[in-house]
Parts: sequence; C-alpha cells; structure tokens
Amino acid sequence: MKLRRFLIFVALFPLVLLCRAHQLDSIQASLITCSPGQEVYALYGHTALRLQNFTTGDDLVFNYGVFSFRQPHFVWRFVRGQCDYMVVPVPWHYFTREYEERGSSIVQQVLNLTPQESNRLYMKMLEDCKLENRQYRYNFLYNNCTTKVRDAIEDCVEGHLVYPDSIPLYTYREMLHQYTKNHPWAQEGNDILLGAAVDTLLSARAAMFAPEYMLRYADNAFIYAANNDKRPLVLRNEILLQEKPQKVEPEFPLTPVQAMSLLLVFSVLVVLLERWLNWQFWLWDAFLLLAQGTSGMLLLFMSFFSEHPAVDGNWQIWVLNPVALIALPMVVKAAFQRRKTLWHVVFFVILTTFVVFSPWMPQEFGKLVVPLALTLLTRPISYYLYYRRNNKK
Repeated sequence: MKLRRFLIFVALFPLVLLCRAHQLDSIQASLITCSPGQEVYALYGHTALRLQNFTTGDDLVFNYGVFSFRQPHFVWRFVRGQCDYMVVPVPWHYFTREYEERGSSIVQQVLNLTPQESNRLYMKMLEDCKLENRQYRYNFLYNNCTTKVRDAIEDCVEGHLVYPDSIPLYTYREMLHQYTKNHPWAQEGNDILLGAAVDTLLSARAAMFAPEYMLRYADNAFIYAANNDKRPLVLRNEILLQEKPQKVEPEFPLTPVQAMSLLLVFSVLVVLLERWLNWQFWLWDAFLLLAQGTSGMLLLFMSFFSEHPAVDGNWQIWVLNPVALIALPMVVKAAFQRRKTLWHVVFFVILTTFVVFSPWMPQEFGKLVVPLALTLLTRPISYYLYYRRNNKK
C-alpha cells in the first residue's frame, strides 16, 4: 500500500507543480551533496538538485537515484547492467530524513543562476519527472545520479560551464578505492569485476561521477555567458547537516588478505601432506578447479553479456579461467588412475606467466589475485613432485 501511494504521488505531483508553473519568479537552485554511508549502496555518497520556490513555498529535491525492486526480473537486470532508475521530486524534509538517521552530512551549494536559468531548470525537472520521461538507463560510472544533475545544470545555463583543472586526477579504480578503504571485501569485489578500462587517468569531466568530486569541481567552476561575462557557478556553500561518526560493521571476520593467506598456507600444507603420504588429494583439486572455473565464468559472462561499465578486457581471466571447469573431470580421472595429465603443464605455464608479468600488465590487480595464483600453482607443483618420486611417465 505504501509503495502504491508513493507511485501515485510520483505520477501526479509533477502535474500539480505544472499547474503552479506560472509562479516562477523566485526560484533558488542548489546542488545537494550527501556524504557516504556504511551500506554498500551508499559508499560513494549521493547528489541531488534542490529547487525552492519562495513564492509558492515549494521546497523540492529532484532525486535521480530512485529505483524499485519490484521491477520485473530486477536481479537479472541488475547483473546484466540493465537497471532503470528514475527521477522523482521529493519534499525536502522527507529527503533529509534518511541521511540524518545514518549520520551523513548534507552540503548545499546555492547556484549562481539568473532568474531565467533557474526557471528553465525548474521546468526541465518537471518535464523529466513526467511518467513517460522519468526513467533512464543507470550506469554507475557514466550516467548516474551525479552526472544527470550536472548535465541538467549545464543544459540550462546561458553560456557554458568551465571547470577547474587544478584538482588532482586519478583513475576510476583509485577513486573507488578512496571510498572503499574501510570495506576491503567490497573493494576486492570491485577489483575482480572491473577490467583494465578503469586504470586509465580520468578527465575532469569523467571524475564527476563521484558526488564529492562533483562538489569540488562545482565550487571552482565558472559560467561564461555569450556576452563574455564570467561568474562563479556557486554563490555560497552551506552545511545543512553535520556528519556524525558512523559505526563500521566488519563485513567478515577476516580481511581478504588474511583469508587468502590462510588458503595459501593450507594449500602448501596439503602439498606437504601429499608428499609425506605419497598420495594425491583429488578432492582439493576439484574444489579449487570448481571455484576457479565458476569465477571465470562470471568474468566471461560480465565481459560479453553485461552492460556494466569497464567489466570487459579483464586480464584476471588468466587466473580465474573458465576452462578449469572443462579440466576438472580430466584432473579427477587422472588422479584416480595415477597418471599424468596435460592440464597440469598448461596450467603451470599460464599461472607462472601471469605471476611473472603481472607487474607490467595494463591493469591494477587487487590484493587477492597474485596470492590466488600462487595457491593454484601448488597443485601442478604437487603433481610434478609426485610423479617425479614415482617415476611415472
């Protein structure tokens, strides 16, 4: 019932505003930036556009970050990068409630727009909120709640916006790391799924996908009008809600490095035990190959069938290789029959090549990848030692 009421509100509210659109003589437009939260979906903060009509008393936030789990096949569409977000007008006091509860700050940058520009922005927002216009194809890096607000402001100014070039530039991966430094598992998940495309240096415009970077660029941006007049984009900054300490809940008892170190140590112990017993533990082979191949299939799927940005061209496919699923029955069968298999030789060459040349590959790897490659390398090494001892051809 609450969802139905919300959807009715979203559908009808722009019509109510359009009926009052003739009273647009005192619009104040502000860029709203909310600091990150501790939930995975909130790690990067949020951007919205606040429009206050002092004549009618309307105080609205136009939020491009709204989506519904009730969309058909939501999870499947999310995996494939086909999520449709929408822009909705939300009363200011409703918008701030969530951020106040989680302890995030809210910074308001009042925009230095002319009355004509403010009115044009207001009318654009009402047009975007219409039922037939409100949805858009969300893209985390290229078309998100922050870039949509930036583009709307740029469309409505008389002239063009020039942003500063004095802010240090980073790669997408480096910027994402700034927000996930206290969430190592989320960081490793990003690093595994994102390919080499996120390791190139960004332009200033591309860096504005992150709300806090958009705030910094807007602070030093200027509007150059057609008559060569120049004025700052931001009239003044106001901290409307102070940030409060947020409790960081551990995602898992072990960090990724600790977990992978334990796996590597365990794999070495398995090799030593196999050496002592003169036996091969094929169940451990099966587990590693299954995990490796399944992860490789995920990377392959994301590369060819997902619209998520920068998930193709992933050099980690050398380690997380889907071919391992094909090799699994061959390795298990060879272990039962106490004979060699070509897979161990091929696998050893692939992994060794990756470990040796990974520092020069055009992709920055997470903390898990090289230790994982070393863990997987213990298996062909163990088989080599076994067959060397038993002189099996």
